[in-house]
Order: sequence, then C-alpha cells, then structure tokens
Amino acid sequence: MSIIQIILAIFIPPLAVALSRGLSGDFWINLLLTILGIVPGIIHAFYVLTK
Repeated sequence: MSIIQIILAIFIPPLAVALSRGLSGDFWINLLLTILGIVPGIIHAFYVLTK
C-alpha cells in the first residue's frame, strides 16, 4: 500500500477502492458506506486495500 493509496483512503475512500479494484462490488459497497458515514467508508477502504 503506497502513501497515495493511504491518503486517498482517508479523504476519498471510493476513489481509493476504485483505483485498486475497479468498479466492482467493493467500490459500490464502499460508496454506500461512505454516503452513510465517512468512518465506515474509510475502514472498508483500508480493508479492501490490504486484502
């Protein structure tokens, strides 16, 4: 995981997931979690990036 991915995962979680996995199910789940609350989106982004 690079520093760019970490910064994106903190500030724009769906973009970090999209760059890592593309527009797959992980992206849509992260987008929904980010809309519901930024903290769940950040946690999910770090989970996806470390998978």
